[in-house]
Amino acid sequence: MDTPWQIETVDITVSKHFALKYMRKWNWDFHDVRDALRHAYEIKKVSQHKYEIYINKKSYKKIITIYYHPEQKLFCITGSDGGTRQ
Repeated sequence: MDTPWQIETVDITVSKHFALKYMRKWNWDFHDVRDALRHAYEIKKVSQHKYEIYINKKSYKKIITIYYHPEQKLFCITGSDGGTRQ
């Protein structure tokens, strides 16, 4: 997929909401987040810095992120799960 970041080198951070609600529910750590982002089946750019990333890891999930280009940071804001593949 064509993304402005390199998944192996980008610094991934998460919001408190994402960590407490979704990472805990999905039983994920930061390695799982990076692996899920690496194997995303669709990435949509929704605004200048905001992306929706669709993944299928045990079930269909969506992670909403912001990418800060100069700092090479990918910030995971929130997520959702369930639904079907688009």
